[in-house]
Amino acid sequence: MNQINIETKAIEILEKKIQRIDRGDRSVYLVGPIRLPVNLDGETVHFKWYCWLDSAEVMDDTSKIVAHLSSANLADSQQSSVLVYGDFEESEDALVRFHSICHTGDIFGSKRCDCGYQLKQSMKMMVANGSGALFYLANHEGRGIGLFSKAMAYVLQENGYDTVEANEELGFVDDSRKYDEAITVLQQLRKKPITLITNNPKKLDALTDAGALLVGRTPLWGDISDFNEKYLQTKVLKSGHLQAEGVSRDE
Repeated sequence: MNQINIETKAIEILEKKIQRIDRGDRSVYLVGPIRLPVNLDGETVHFKWYCWLDSAEVMDDTSKIVAHLSSANLADSQQSSVLVYGDFEESEDALVRFHSICHTGDIFGSKRCDCGYQLKQSMKMMVANGSGALFYLANHEGRGIGLFSKAMAYVLQENGYDTVEANEELGFVDDSRKYDEAITVLQQLRKKPITLITNNPKKLDALTDAGALLVGRTPLWGDISDFNEKYLQTKVLKSGHLQAEGVSRDE
């Protein structure tokens, strides 16, 4: 088999799995679904995985997208993705979570935050519900300040600053995260209403402002300990997160 035939076959395979979503002067390229068996508390659960790339370059066929990859240095940046469970497109009741990447919590299992717990718990909630989508959002580390800045913020936190004070001392706002790309992908994958898993009203506002069909909210608090109690209190007291039992507004 010669190189041309291999290229042609690969393009034919890939073009069935790539969608272009126009966003004004930019485009989102969505790849998937891809079968992804996931170990969830010892049980193999089958999800469908998509990844997307936001680009100012309009690539109107699959061959241009493939040609772009090797020169785009995508490993030097982050891309977002979404993990889908069940019949997300057509089910009457679907749960959605916009989950910000957290290197320390999601990967290392750090108890300084509740991110790792929220990641796994939201997946369990979607399986129990029968339908859902977990959006794993790049460039959201430390509420948008990046991993290295987050490490410096942790140093300040170990010396008496809370999470908001540490971010602001380093020259950042408390929360610079944006959800427009994720909402664009959500609206491509599902036209029916969704219930958002969140404690953060800013995510609710982002969906509402974008005209997304939002019918409710499900809170997600848990794994509260001496290690993250002040962090969770600060979320409620200063960042406007909706309060839950066991998370006090009193510092």
